[in-house]
Amino acid sequence: MKRRFLVLAALAACALTPALAQQGPAPAGDIPAKFTPPIVDRDYIKREVMMPMRDGTKLFTVIMIPKGATNAPIVLTRTPYNAAARANRVDSDKMLSALPLADEMFVREGYIRVYQDIRGKYGSEGDYVVTRPVIGPLNPTKVDHVTDAYDTIDWLVNKTNLPQSNGRVGMIGSSYEGFTVVMALLAPHPALKVAAPESPMIDGWMGDDWFHYGAFRLANIGWIASQTGYKGKGSDPATGVYDNYDEFRRIGGAAEWAKASGFDQLPAWQKMLAHPAYEAFWQGQALDKLVAANPSNIPTIWEQGLWDQEDIYGAITAWEALKAKGKIGNNFLVMGPWRHSQVNREGRELGPFKWNGDTAAQFREQMVLPLFNQYLKDGPAAALPAATIYNTGEDHWDRFATWPLACDVGCAHPMTPIYLGAAGGLGFTRNAAGEDSYVADPAKPVPHLPRPVNFEDGRWGDWLVSDQRGVDGRPDVMTYQTPVLTKPVRVAGAPIADIYARTTGTDGDFVVKLIDVYPDEVASNPKMGGYQLAISLDIFRGRYRDSFEKPSAIPAGAVQRYKFRLPTVNHVFQPGHRIMVQVQSSLFPLYDRNPQKFVPNIFLAKKDDYQKATVTIERGGAAASAVWLPMVD
Repeated sequence: MKRRFLVLAALAACALTPALAQQGPAPAGDIPAKFTPPIVDRDYIKREVMMPMRDGTKLFTVIMIPKGATNAPIVLTRTPYNAAARANRVDSDKMLSALPLADEMFVREGYIRVYQDIRGKYGSEGDYVVTRPVIGPLNPTKVDHVTDAYDTIDWLVNKTNLPQSNGRVGMIGSSYEGFTVVMALLAPHPALKVAAPESPMIDGWMGDDWFHYGAFRLANIGWIASQTGYKGKGSDPATGVYDNYDEFRRIGGAAEWAKASGFDQLPAWQKMLAHPAYEAFWQGQALDKLVAANPSNIPTIWEQGLWDQEDIYGAITAWEALKAKGKIGNNFLVMGPWRHSQVNREGRELGPFKWNGDTAAQFREQMVLPLFNQYLKDGPAAALPAATIYNTGEDHWDRFATWPLACDVGCAHPMTPIYLGAAGGLGFTRNAAGEDSYVADPAKPVPHLPRPVNFEDGRWGDWLVSDQRGVDGRPDVMTYQTPVLTKPVRVAGAPIADIYARTTGTDGDFVVKLIDVYPDEVASNPKMGGYQLAISLDIFRGRYRDSFEKPSAIPAGAVQRYKFRLPTVNHVFQPGHRIMVQVQSSLFPLYDRNPQKFVPNIFLAKKDDYQKATVTIERGGAAASAVWLPMVD
């Protein structure tokens, strides 16, 4: 039977062959000369416009208009991160799906959504300059982000260009996009009615993207290459080393790494290399100073993550600058339990910490949207206090008519010192004089995360909430902690590190961490037993102890004072927990190493410049090292 079937099959194949041959030659390829895709009935109109600026440069702009919209408000974002991609999360016929998650509320409310490539990036013409300064000594051209935002809004509210709009515009954006929002506020268009800078880069030297108190952030060095080496999306410099700890440790200063990777060709890097100190170059770009000098009346919601690993300095600093000018009435501060730009994603958790619902959605829906609706749609008044800050120790939002609750001058509560003590103790009583010493070795810097450290391995986003037990016990990390707390300790404001120290070197860094130590056993979540959560930490480059503008060598063997502000907190140390302070001399490879020998420019330090130093922390007596806590009774 099987043999008969095979014979019949063969005969059938022979019979078919002539018929196939008569069908003519096969086509040359599978792509037709003309193809017309089916028409998709979208619920929005998508326009792509090359929008002219005052100097004739045209900026690529994507305008998403709800179908049938009339008298609709506009929300604008100006971005270096590809406007076309930002406006096309997925290729969908639904505007809700096409736009990013954070835009869902605007789509639901019938807003026109606009994304624009900033000058020189992706589809836009012109020259790209990283965080282009305002027109003036640092920018001799006649255009900046102030003028480009003004010209863009002017085009958008022209009924001839966009007849569906109501002539009112709000601006929103995170990180670099937040920077462009703040720039627009310096000389706002009359149609700009409301703004929301989220995690904005405000001062790149003091505490945002590039430096923290003079210590250079190696973590962002690849960003410079990917952003300025290409008009579109670039890539980090190639490396044959997975562990960034090893990669950067094998070289001297950052300039050597830049040269080896070809990075030294980039103008943005060359500018940083030429300006390691807080000179006019950096001061002239500090937006907290600029907004204070040019305060607007635009209602603005300033957002910042309490664990923002990239821009933890900017939003609150700008808000405080406006507060000092008496402009707090229309300026609202929001700080949530987030990493960088997490407000545009889901905010239910950060690392191992679970919050009370989606805190990012709460921010968007309950704070941003009401404010935008009020000023762009004549909606009800938004019920926003001066400051809304998440309580990370009690897991809920706190609303404040004034902020901070404790500070040096003008607050309801004074600052309270918690002193470093003998035998690793920490307490509110100043003890007799003593000291603790450690050897800081640039060849063995303290890692900011357990090795191997790779900036692309997924841990970067939530590293600030990582367990500090990874370094507790190292001989070059001084650890001090209280006994187990018997009552809650609330802190609400910015802690101040106040360290008295001497070193055998002529330069050095000081890292100070304020840590919440969990009980040895946590019944509800056993994995959290003994967890060491840094609620605030920062680094200070010792050469700037007297002046940020004019660095000076540290006199070897002489006690010096290093006093600097730590990031803002709103936290309760619960009974059963402990308060801990750690002091160390490196946080690597997040920050570059200090050679501990004074050289004019640490970027240019050679391998031979790096040397061990014995660092001695003074405690008690007249030189009582402490952290000043914004404690609330």
